[in-house]
Amino acid sequence: MPRRYLLALDQGTTSSRALVFDLDGIPVATAQREFPQHYPEPGRVEHDPEDLWNTQRECAAEALACAKISSSDLAAVGIANQRETTVLWDRRTGKAIHRAIVWQDRRTADSCARLRAEGSEPLVTQKTGLRFDPYFSATKLAWLLDHTPGARAAAARGELAFGTVDTWLLWKLTGGRVHATDATNAARTLLFNLHTGTWDEDLLRLFKIPPSVLPEIRDTAGAFGEIAAGLPAAGAPITALVGDQQAALYGQACFTPGTAKATYGTGCFLLLNTGEKVVASTHNLLSTVAWRIHGKCTFALEGSVFVAGAVVQWLRDELNLVDSAKDLDALAASVSDAGGAYLVPAFTGLGAPHWDPYARGALVGLTRGTNRAHICRAALESIAFQTTELIAAMEADAGLRLAELRVDGGVSRSAPLLQMQADFLNLPVVRPKVVETTALGAAALAGVGAGLIAPETFAARWVADVRVEPRMDESTRHAQLAGWARAVSRSRDWAKS
Repeated sequence: MPRRYLLALDQGTTSSRALVFDLDGIPVATAQREFPQHYPEPGRVEHDPEDLWNTQRECAAEALACAKISSSDLAAVGIANQRETTVLWDRRTGKAIHRAIVWQDRRTADSCARLRAEGSEPLVTQKTGLRFDPYFSATKLAWLLDHTPGARAAAARGELAFGTVDTWLLWKLTGGRVHATDATNAARTLLFNLHTGTWDEDLLRLFKIPPSVLPEIRDTAGAFGEIAAGLPAAGAPITALVGDQQAALYGQACFTPGTAKATYGTGCFLLLNTGEKVVASTHNLLSTVAWRIHGKCTFALEGSVFVAGAVVQWLRDELNLVDSAKDLDALAASVSDAGGAYLVPAFTGLGAPHWDPYARGALVGLTRGTNRAHICRAALESIAFQTTELIAAMEADAGLRLAELRVDGGVSRSAPLLQMQADFLNLPVVRPKVVETTALGAAALAGVGAGLIAPETFAARWVADVRVEPRMDESTRHAQLAGWARAVSRSRDWAKS
């Protein structure tokens, strides 16, 4: 029997998921598990790496069972992952020496500020396309080495392995045989040189990272090894590793320069394909690798909103304002505007284009007439406002005007949000028929890595499901955007001592 299916492992910030696709990109089965979030101190966010592994393994088993297939039916496996989250483990035992430090974590803000004050940022940005921010992996890894007893000595002896979540899962899936990453994930560490495609010796010295802990960098699509015996999908080839946002860009078939997508997940991440050219941003965006196939890089501009869907979770879990995202949508749609209220969800600082780790959340413009419907609408508007800021910066950097914005992620199911986004952007917003674009991108890249899928064939199968046109008048749009800018200014530098 031919191997007719692709398995995508989608390890995210709040849950692990596994999806089975057929070779035409049609989802066949899915499984999902949430896992605990750890907040040991304000500004700190951690995951237990074993939770990531265990939930991902369980999801793989459940998805295969739901699809009624076995590993012999799998043509390939692709892994998409939350990026920047940093794991350090013992090579001999395979056990992490500390909880994973999550991409949202802000504990190294002062280290980043010190490095910036020393004048190193221009060189680092030129080499990596990134900037000094706690978001990225290098200062997290340095913190683990400095604050875990015996870690630096163990690293010097070659006993420790570092990885972002893709590398951790690959290690576990291959029974500790493969310590590797791909170019998209390496490009998020502050240690990868965009121009050489390798770990950079100057950056390793700057962040005091011993080369012995680093994984091998490989193409995004290609042979990574086979899943070890005794695990779900044992024997199946792993043929793609890709950061979740790059996976979504691929899953949205944004293959030509000037095409862009926004993924509304825990955060909101925008990527604009810039082709073979590294575009240096002058508007506080990031230059990054979109994917590397057959040794050839495609690059992208990226903007990151740290809190998007997470604001819905906050209203539900912390404020008990709604019971579900559906309730929030209904309340937000019940009012024509937010009544002058603005919610800036800078709970872990502000990402692009502000890059302020000291910003904190703010709810401003309240009056006696403000009710929970207004606050719910302000929460959704905050996602659309932040996205609009990033698109404006991208268009300025790339010297173009987008024709449309392709959207995906869980929050893209919100009809009120899509209308707000189209209105604030004054652009059509398009959601595809298959909204699981991160998993779809990982599966498609696995198919590419296995030699089964051509990009042009995949692009031809991309189908739009919803297209939302803007309908807000120009004066209202300008007033709304100006109000948002004022609200953001109130949140800036709040936590700075």
